[in-house]
Amino acid sequence: MDLPQLAPGALAGLKVVEMGQLIAGPFAGKTLGDFGADVVKIEPPGAGDPLRNWRLIQDGTSVWWQVQSRNKRSLALDLRSPEGQAIARQLIAGADVLIENFRPGTLEGWGMSYEELARDNPGLVMLRISGYGQTGPYRDLPGFGAIGEAMGGLRHLTGEPGRVPVRCGISIGDTLAALHGTIGVLTALYHRKVNGGRGQVIDVALTEAVFNVMESLVPEYSAFGAVREPAGSALPGIAPSNAYRCSDGVVLIAGNGDSIFKRLMQAIGREDLGADPALADNAGRVARVEELDRAIEAWTQSRGVTEVLQVLGAAKVPAGRVYTARDIVEDPHYRARDMIRKQKTRDGHELEVPGIVPKLLGTPGSVRSSAPRLGDDTDAVLQELGFAAGDIAALRERKVVA
Repeated sequence: MDLPQLAPGALAGLKVVEMGQLIAGPFAGKTLGDFGADVVKIEPPGAGDPLRNWRLIQDGTSVWWQVQSRNKRSLALDLRSPEGQAIARQLIAGADVLIENFRPGTLEGWGMSYEELARDNPGLVMLRISGYGQTGPYRDLPGFGAIGEAMGGLRHLTGEPGRVPVRCGISIGDTLAALHGTIGVLTALYHRKVNGGRGQVIDVALTEAVFNVMESLVPEYSAFGAVREPAGSALPGIAPSNAYRCSDGVVLIAGNGDSIFKRLMQAIGREDLGADPALADNAGRVARVEELDRAIEAWTQSRGVTEVLQVLGAAKVPAGRVYTARDIVEDPHYRARDMIRKQKTRDGHELEVPGIVPKLLGTPGSVRSSAPRLGDDTDAVLQELGFAAGDIAALRERKVVA
């Protein structure tokens, strides 16, 4: 259940129009909505956002949709029709933020370039997420999150040495782009507040969002010509930090701090390594990382995961088991932190879903409404724009709205 609200959401009063579909743009909209923004999601009549039908389906709707689209209102509007475009422009004229993740040039083709929209709404903040950005030689190429992960440098590092790279299991490229986009929106809103009320465009490329978290990848190549390669579960250049086999599973152990390393060696009965002056700092440990990994795994392999975690926890050595969905849902810490919360769908089902991150202690986020059915809020949004019931009926008859 929701935590008690101490105050209205931090973004209460912020009006957001969300265009686009699937993951990157809508995840940014979800994040703003969780903290109080009024997010109107424009979807095409008929099928709506394809995410409604992705992965596991309950009563005709993806359970993923229930998380991605909570705290949003659905306006089913045909953006390919001139009437639909006119309605969208009217809605955007009263908005603070517009989110879109179409291929560059799509909005311009509909008469909705930023310059055109800003004439009616100079304070508009426009988040544009695309594969390669709004400029550059690749701007017109189609780009999905997986391609952003590949060209951003991440995919080359995922997997075992000498084997085909693997994906991390989720659409991390899209989510990273969404989070960078959300940061951009909040930064632009602050700038608007203190610098005369003018908005601006935030241009986020999937490739660049991934590239931005690639740590020392480029500086190492620049300084040494070093191309970082995949290393499986190890953390290259930092030791010891790896996954280690136990008698009944695997644990991750991060013993790479100088004092942590000594406590780890004491915990596994290898005080000789902990006292070795050549291993007192990271550089020395990296030089002997294979020896250290063998010593640690010799200890873990004769013990179960639970015993390993108990011993290392008592020694204040960071360690953890590899969690499945079941492990997360059953974990008391996740529960205590309100990270597993119950949410009722509009079809009456009760789901357990992820909680809200980050945690604002003064103005916490909340789930104010469950994910909408397609077009649930079409009439309400149009009425707010001044359309009479007869006008809305005529638009529906012409299939401009649904």
